Amino acid sequence: MIKATPGTPGEDHDKFYSKGPLRLRGAQVPATTADQRLLDSPEGALWASQDPWRVMRIQAEFVEGFGSLAEVGPAVSIFGSARLRPDTQVYQDTREIARRLAADGYSIITGGGPGTMEAGNLGAREGGGVSIGLGIELPFESGLNDHVELGVNFRYFFVRKTMFLKYSRGFVVMPGGFGTLDELFEALTMVQTGKVTSFPIVLCGTAYWQGLIDWLASAPQTTGTISPADLDLFTLTDDIDEVVETIGTGPQGAGA
Repeated sequence: MIKATPGTPGEDHDKFYSKGPLRLRGAQVPATTADQRLLDSPEGALWASQDPWRVMRIQAEFVEGFGSLAEVGPAVSIFGSARLRPDTQVYQDTREIARRLAADGYSIITGGGPGTMEAGNLGAREGGGVSIGLGIELPFESGLNDHVELGVNFRYFFVRKTMFLKYSRGFVVMPGGFGTLDELFEALTMVQTGKVTSFPIVLCGTAYWQGLIDWLASAPQTTGTISPADLDLFTLTDDIDEVVETIGTGPQGAGA
Protein backbone atom coordinates (compact mmCIF):
# COMPACT_ATOMS: atom_id res chain seq x y z
CA MET A 1 0.00 0.00 0.00
CA ILE A 2 1.28 3.48 -0.89
CA LYS A 3 1.72 5.79 2.08
CA ALA A 4 1.56 9.49 1.36
CA THR A 5 2.20 12.54 3.46
CA PRO A 6 -0.66 15.02 3.94
CA GLY A 7 -1.22 17.64 1.26
CA THR A 8 -0.78 20.51 3.71
CA PRO A 9 2.56 21.99 4.71
CA GLY A 10 4.34 20.23 7.56
CA GLU A 11 7.03 21.38 9.92
CA ASP A 12 9.80 20.14 7.62
CA HIS A 13 8.41 22.26 4.79
CA ASP A 14 8.09 25.46 6.81
CA LYS A 15 11.78 26.11 7.36
CA PHE A 16 12.68 27.73 4.05
CA TYR A 17 10.91 29.00 0.95
CA SER A 18 12.70 28.93 -2.41
CA LYS A 19 12.15 31.92 -4.70
CA GLY A 20 14.43 31.60 -7.69
CA PRO A 21 17.95 31.68 -6.25
CA LEU A 22 16.69 33.07 -2.92
CA ARG A 23 15.93 31.16 0.30
CA LEU A 24 13.37 32.94 2.48
CA ARG A 25 11.87 32.26 5.88
CA GLY A 26 9.34 33.74 8.28
CA ALA A 27 7.98 37.16 7.36
CA GLN A 28 10.08 37.19 4.18
CA VAL A 29 7.96 34.47 2.56
CA PRO A 30 5.71 36.08 -0.11
CA ALA A 31 1.96 35.55 -0.07
CA THR A 32 1.87 34.60 -3.78
CA THR A 33 4.13 32.83 -6.28
CA ALA A 34 5.68 34.36 -9.39
CA ASP A 35 3.38 32.27 -11.61
CA GLN A 36 0.34 33.51 -9.71
CA ARG A 37 1.39 37.12 -10.02
CA LEU A 38 2.08 36.66 -13.73
CA LEU A 39 -1.33 35.12 -14.44
CA ASP A 40 -3.39 37.46 -12.27
CA SER A 41 -5.23 40.26 -14.11
CA PRO A 42 -4.93 43.38 -11.93
CA GLU A 43 -7.23 46.31 -12.47
CA GLY A 44 -5.98 49.34 -14.32
CA ALA A 45 -2.85 49.50 -16.42
CA LEU A 46 -0.31 48.03 -13.99
CA TRP A 47 0.49 45.38 -16.60
CA ALA A 48 2.06 48.10 -18.76
CA SER A 49 4.74 48.76 -16.15
CA GLN A 50 5.08 45.30 -14.57
CA ASP A 51 4.78 42.66 -17.30
CA PRO A 52 7.56 44.00 -19.56
CA TRP A 53 9.98 43.59 -16.64
CA ARG A 54 8.67 40.09 -16.04
CA VAL A 55 9.62 39.25 -19.61
CA MET A 56 13.23 40.06 -18.72
CA ARG A 57 13.06 37.78 -15.68
CA ILE A 58 11.53 34.98 -17.76
CA GLN A 59 14.26 35.44 -20.37
CA ALA A 60 16.88 35.25 -17.64
CA GLU A 61 15.41 31.96 -16.39
CA PHE A 62 15.64 30.47 -19.89
CA VAL A 63 19.24 31.62 -20.24
CA GLU A 64 20.18 30.24 -16.81
CA GLY A 65 18.51 26.91 -17.56
CA PHE A 66 20.07 26.52 -21.00
CA GLY A 67 23.49 27.48 -19.71
CA SER A 68 23.34 25.14 -16.73
CA LEU A 69 22.10 22.06 -18.60
CA ALA A 70 23.75 22.37 -22.01
CA GLU A 71 26.55 19.92 -21.23
CA VAL A 72 24.84 17.32 -19.03
CA GLY A 73 24.87 14.73 -21.83
CA PRO A 74 22.14 12.15 -22.42
CA ALA A 75 19.55 12.42 -19.66
CA VAL A 76 16.31 10.79 -18.54
CA SER A 77 13.60 12.60 -16.60
CA ILE A 78 11.84 10.77 -13.78
CA PHE A 79 8.49 12.14 -12.63
CA GLY A 80 6.48 11.16 -9.56
CA SER A 81 4.89 12.28 -6.34
CA ALA A 82 6.63 14.43 -3.77
CA ARG A 83 4.50 12.79 -1.06
CA LEU A 84 5.74 9.19 -1.17
CA ARG A 85 8.06 8.23 1.67
CA PRO A 86 11.27 6.15 1.55
CA ASP A 87 9.46 3.15 3.03
CA THR A 88 7.16 2.80 0.00
CA GLN A 89 7.79 0.39 -2.87
CA VAL A 90 7.45 3.22 -5.37
CA TYR A 91 10.33 5.09 -3.72
CA GLN A 92 12.55 2.01 -3.77
CA ASP A 93 11.65 1.17 -7.38
CA THR A 94 12.40 4.73 -8.46
CA ARG A 95 15.75 4.64 -6.72
CA GLU A 96 16.68 1.38 -8.46
CA ILE A 97 15.51 2.59 -11.89
CA ALA A 98 17.55 5.76 -11.53
CA ARG A 99 20.59 3.83 -10.31
CA ARG A 100 20.51 1.47 -13.28
CA LEU A 101 19.92 4.23 -15.84
CA ALA A 102 22.76 6.24 -14.34
CA ALA A 103 25.03 3.18 -14.50
CA ASP A 104 24.14 2.97 -18.21
CA GLY A 105 25.47 6.48 -18.73
CA TYR A 106 22.38 8.67 -18.33
CA SER A 107 22.11 11.77 -16.22
CA ILE A 108 18.92 11.77 -14.15
CA ILE A 109 16.62 14.80 -14.05
CA THR A 110 13.86 15.17 -11.47
CA GLY A 111 11.83 18.03 -10.07
CA GLY A 112 14.38 18.19 -7.28
CA GLY A 113 11.89 17.87 -4.42
CA PRO A 114 11.18 15.16 -1.82
CA GLY A 115 9.51 11.78 -2.27
CA THR A 116 9.89 10.11 -5.65
CA MET A 117 12.08 12.94 -6.89
CA GLU A 118 14.48 12.42 -4.01
CA ALA A 119 14.58 8.70 -4.82
CA GLY A 120 15.54 9.48 -8.41
CA ASN A 121 18.34 11.81 -7.36
CA LEU A 122 19.63 9.33 -4.79
CA GLY A 123 19.65 6.53 -7.35
CA ALA A 124 21.48 8.74 -9.83
CA ARG A 125 24.29 9.30 -7.35
CA GLU A 126 24.47 5.62 -6.49
CA GLY A 127 24.76 4.75 -10.18
CA GLY A 128 27.52 7.24 -10.82
CA GLY A 129 25.42 9.58 -12.97
CA VAL A 130 24.82 13.31 -12.71
CA SER A 131 21.94 13.98 -10.31
CA ILE A 132 19.94 16.98 -11.56
CA GLY A 133 17.04 18.77 -9.87
CA LEU A 134 14.84 21.36 -11.54
CA GLY A 135 13.07 23.02 -8.66
CA ILE A 136 10.01 25.28 -8.73
CA GLU A 137 8.75 28.04 -6.48
CA LEU A 138 5.88 26.56 -4.45
CA PRO A 139 4.44 27.71 -1.12
CA PHE A 140 4.79 24.25 0.50
CA GLU A 141 8.15 23.06 -0.88
CA SER A 142 11.43 23.61 0.96
CA GLY A 143 13.76 23.60 -2.03
CA LEU A 144 15.98 20.94 -3.56
CA ASN A 145 16.62 17.63 -1.84
CA ASP A 146 20.05 16.74 -0.48
CA HIS A 147 20.90 14.34 -3.34
CA VAL A 148 20.79 16.95 -6.11
CA GLU A 149 24.24 17.69 -7.51
CA LEU A 150 23.20 20.16 -10.22
CA GLY A 151 20.17 22.17 -9.20
CA VAL A 152 18.30 24.99 -10.89
CA ASN A 153 15.37 26.71 -9.19
CA PHE A 154 12.68 28.22 -11.42
CA ARG A 155 9.94 30.73 -10.75
CA TYR A 156 7.85 29.79 -13.78
CA PHE A 157 6.43 26.35 -14.55
CA PHE A 158 6.54 26.80 -18.32
CA VAL A 159 10.27 27.58 -18.27
CA ARG A 160 10.92 24.50 -16.15
CA LYS A 161 8.83 22.32 -18.49
CA THR A 162 10.92 23.46 -21.44
CA MET A 163 14.08 22.28 -19.67
CA PHE A 164 12.60 18.82 -19.04
CA LEU A 165 11.64 18.46 -22.69
CA LYS A 166 14.79 19.91 -24.19
CA TYR A 167 17.35 17.90 -22.23
CA SER A 168 15.60 14.54 -21.78
CA ARG A 169 15.91 11.54 -24.08
CA GLY A 170 13.17 9.65 -22.30
CA PHE A 171 10.63 9.96 -19.48
CA VAL A 172 9.92 7.53 -16.67
CA VAL A 173 6.62 8.34 -14.96
CA MET A 174 6.04 6.90 -11.51
CA PRO A 175 2.76 7.17 -9.55
CA GLY A 176 1.96 10.79 -8.81
CA GLY A 177 -0.70 13.45 -8.53
CA PHE A 178 -1.72 16.50 -10.55
CA GLY A 179 1.85 17.66 -11.13
CA THR A 180 2.91 14.25 -12.45
CA LEU A 181 -0.18 14.05 -14.68
CA ASP A 182 0.59 17.52 -16.02
CA GLU A 183 4.14 16.50 -16.91
CA LEU A 184 2.96 13.21 -18.44
CA PHE A 185 0.38 14.80 -20.71
CA GLU A 186 2.74 17.61 -21.64
CA ALA A 187 5.23 15.02 -22.89
CA LEU A 188 2.54 12.99 -24.68
CA THR A 189 1.14 16.08 -26.37
CA MET A 190 4.54 17.25 -27.57
CA VAL A 191 5.31 13.80 -29.03
CA GLN A 192 1.84 13.39 -30.54
CA THR A 193 1.99 16.77 -32.28
CA GLY A 194 5.57 16.34 -33.47
CA LYS A 195 6.88 19.28 -31.45
CA VAL A 196 9.70 17.09 -30.15
CA THR A 197 11.49 14.11 -31.60
CA SER A 198 9.69 10.97 -30.47
CA PHE A 199 11.27 9.49 -27.37
CA PRO A 200 10.28 6.69 -24.97
CA ILE A 201 7.72 7.42 -22.27
CA VAL A 202 7.37 4.68 -19.66
CA LEU A 203 4.57 4.49 -17.09
CA CYS A 204 5.75 2.38 -14.18
CA GLY A 205 3.01 0.83 -12.04
CA THR A 206 0.22 -1.01 -13.86
CA ALA A 207 -2.18 -1.03 -10.91
CA TYR A 208 -1.81 2.73 -10.58
CA TRP A 209 -2.00 3.71 -14.26
CA GLN A 210 -4.34 1.07 -15.75
CA GLY A 211 -7.52 2.95 -14.83
CA LEU A 212 -6.33 6.05 -16.66
CA ILE A 213 -5.38 4.02 -19.73
CA ASP A 214 -8.73 2.23 -19.72
CA TRP A 215 -10.48 5.60 -19.62
CA LEU A 216 -8.38 6.91 -22.52
CA ALA A 217 -9.40 3.87 -24.56
CA SER A 218 -13.08 3.96 -23.59
CA ALA A 219 -13.77 7.71 -23.75
CA PRO A 220 -11.33 9.82 -25.84
CA GLN A 221 -10.51 7.03 -28.29
CA THR A 222 -14.13 5.90 -28.63
CA THR A 223 -15.32 9.42 -29.35
CA GLY A 224 -12.48 10.02 -31.80
CA THR A 225 -10.68 12.76 -29.87
CA ILE A 226 -7.52 10.64 -29.88
CA SER A 227 -6.50 7.92 -32.31
CA PRO A 228 -5.69 4.29 -31.45
CA ALA A 229 -2.05 5.00 -32.32
CA ASP A 230 -1.89 7.59 -29.53
CA LEU A 231 -2.11 4.79 -26.97
CA ASP A 232 1.12 3.42 -28.41
CA LEU A 233 3.06 6.55 -27.44
CA PHE A 234 3.92 5.06 -24.05
CA THR A 235 4.86 1.77 -22.42
CA LEU A 236 3.13 0.47 -19.29
CA THR A 237 5.04 -1.93 -17.07
CA ASP A 238 5.90 -3.06 -13.55
CA ASP A 239 9.20 -4.58 -14.65
CA ILE A 240 12.29 -2.52 -13.86
CA ASP A 241 14.23 -4.46 -16.49
CA GLU A 242 11.66 -3.39 -19.10
CA VAL A 243 11.83 0.23 -17.96
CA VAL A 244 15.60 0.31 -18.39
CA GLU A 245 15.48 -1.60 -21.69
CA THR A 246 12.78 0.64 -23.14
CA ILE A 247 14.71 3.79 -22.29
CA GLY A 248 17.97 2.30 -23.48
CA THR A 249 16.59 1.23 -26.86
CA GLY A 250 14.80 4.52 -27.48
CA PRO A 251 15.80 7.27 -29.93
CA GLN A 252 19.20 8.79 -29.32
CA GLY A 253 17.98 12.33 -28.91
CA ALA A 254 15.00 14.55 -28.31
CA GLY A 255 15.07 18.28 -28.86
CA ALA A 256 12.82 21.24 -28.34
